[in-house]
Amino acid sequence: MRENVIGRANVEDTPELKAYYKDLEKYEAGALWTVANKIEPWAPQSASVPVLWRYKDLREHVLRSVELVSPEKAGRRVIYLNNPGRRDVSAAVGWLYSGLQVMHPGEVATAHAHSASALRFIMEGAGAYTVVDGHKMTLGARDFVLTPNGTWHEHGVEGNGSVCIWQDGLDIPLVNALEANFFVVHPKLQQEPSFYPVDDMTKTWGNPGLRPAGSKWSKGYSPMFKYEWEPTYESLQKYAAATDGSPYDGTLMNYVNPITGGHVMQTIGASMQMLRPGEKTKSHRHTGSFLYQVAKGHGYSIIGGKRLDWEERDIFCVPSWAWHEHGNASASEDACLFCFNDLPVIEGLGLYREEAYGDNGGYQSVAA
Repeated sequence: MRENVIGRANVEDTPELKAYYKDLEKYEAGALWTVANKIEPWAPQSASVPVLWRYKDLREHVLRSVELVSPEKAGRRVIYLNNPGRRDVSAAVGWLYSGLQVMHPGEVATAHAHSASALRFIMEGAGAYTVVDGHKMTLGARDFVLTPNGTWHEHGVEGNGSVCIWQDGLDIPLVNALEANFFVVHPKLQQEPSFYPVDDMTKTWGNPGLRPAGSKWSKGYSPMFKYEWEPTYESLQKYAAATDGSPYDGTLMNYVNPITGGHVMQTIGASMQMLRPGEKTKSHRHTGSFLYQVAKGHGYSIIGGKRLDWEERDIFCVPSWAWHEHGNASASEDACLFCFNDLPVIEGLGLYREEAYGDNGGYQSVAA
């Protein structure tokens, strides 16, 4: 790919050069100028495309998997989200994986650990639980749960519960790209019973503005494995009463590690944002890949000039460096969007960049 710009590769092929390139191939080598403009673009070139996964379309297929395969046979009974531009790495967007997992009352998945960091956002059902390194957490709708890399974890639904579906989010494609992924099944298939009280990590670390005296935590991820919906929504409402919010994101709050105030895990960040009734945000773009789930309400997002209309439990993605804006379609109710992203990696490597949309008053035109 040639470019007639000073400082960029602009070498015309000749018979002699083509023969030279063939000679280099024999030694598993090549001339940089033949690929330089491709591998060093002027701006990020995401292979991902904007996608809306409608829950009403997927739900019956997720439930049907229960009839077709057991969690013991499948390992994890999940229908994964496949971005058309990232099918080669099974990613939903960028280097992030996501899927919808279903479990019936009484089912328990085998305990395991892996190098990838993982999260869950509960979509429907009652009686679900997760056990992370011996700490058991009860899970309700819209709760956000961590299973950090390297931790033993297992999931299940109590016998008196109901069918449960949740969204999984992992950085599997990233860890595979780094060629650093390991997976291990617990030698006893389930973790040993522990003496930790149920929901002890949230009760210990989830108190606003307070930290347990004498507490110690040196791991790189948050000790607060579960972030419950009710206090999250209450915090959004309080913050919205004190601020006009961001013109690009409405009322946005990040889930944080209570020890550091930083991201919840080393490679995955997460947030919850509220759009006031009728609110329309302006368009901007930034580096980093983002996957959203509609926690509450209905509305739309315009991503790269494409309008996606969403409702509760729908999932959509914003590829890196794609223009995007959001709108709440209700004139009386707020809308809330849960999001997980790769910002810890982007920021940690010094790669974060953001830009506001300058035309049309800050709003994109929608492609026909």
